[in-house]
Amino acid sequence: MPFTLGFTGDVMLGRNVSERQGTRAVDAVWDGVLSRLQALDALFVNLECALSTRGRPWQRTRRPFHFRADPEWAVPALTAAGVDWATLANNHLLDFEESALLDTLDALSAADIAHSGAGRDEGEAWAPATVAVGDLTVAFVSATDNTPEYAAGPDSPGVARTALDDPTEWETLATAVDNALVTDPDLLVASLHWGPNMTTEVFDHHHEVGHWLLDRGVDVVHGHSAHVFKAIEVADDGLLMYDCGDFVDDYAVDDALRNDHSFLFELTVSDAGTPQDLRLVPVEIRNCAVHLAAGDVARWCREAIRQRSREFGTAFEREGEALLVEC
Repeated sequence: MPFTLGFTGDVMLGRNVSERQGTRAVDAVWDGVLSRLQALDALFVNLECALSTRGRPWQRTRRPFHFRADPEWAVPALTAAGVDWATLANNHLLDFEESALLDTLDALSAADIAHSGAGRDEGEAWAPATVAVGDLTVAFVSATDNTPEYAAGPDSPGVARTALDDPTEWETLATAVDNALVTDPDLLVASLHWGPNMTTEVFDHHHEVGHWLLDRGVDVVHGHSAHVFKAIEVADDGLLMYDCGDFVDDYAVDDALRNDHSFLFELTVSDAGTPQDLRLVPVEIRNCAVHLAAGDVARWCREAIRQRSREFGTAFEREGEALLVEC
């Protein structure tokens, strides 16, 4: 029996999103997408905020934005959507310093939500995570090339950070992949928070490290960071989602790049973990909640992903408002 695994880009539950929760149901952040999320066999997200009410805004280097959400509502919201795993290797987990990062780890663990990419020290930050989906085992490794000041140290909390534009710095990532392979997963995902904001280009070094990961045994590259979705590439040895864009947040919207438009990425895999097809379900962010997109918005999403994926020869088939890619 095949399994359907959902992937999203950034889930940022802080600031205005968190304030809205004072006047609406805990699962309202998912709006009309909720039933679709709950129907998935598993859901995997990039959590772009700390879950804590402790700490103070990071002061050691200049930071224009600081994101956190109260775990009292945010964890039940994640649970209501059926989130099974979250990557924490990004540029916001230490926005409220170490105490908030530690609270995030504890809150997710208490809710039985697997996570990777951040920890109490660099060993824990780089450790793989595994999720059981029926009889299927999915393993994850996480890393970011953002915010070197947030990197975990030998004895200090932080995120799994490395310079992805320099192959001589990939050794730690290679070790993380090897450690994940030791668990003998049916599917191995590398989740990477890479590159600058608001760019649709697939950088040469991202293409290079993505294929290097597939060569080492990774099956799916789950990219995020740009706040806009990027190309889909189907390779002989795996799938690359170069950036999944934003899924829910309160960010200002660029009228040209439309960072409020993206997809829910639904990957169907066989019972042996082999990717079969990827369904791209258009979504849009409105009023600090995610909604299924239709009409002009869905059309914009379909046209944009086709154009951005053209250089990789990716073939899309129309399926209602969605698109389907054979893996």
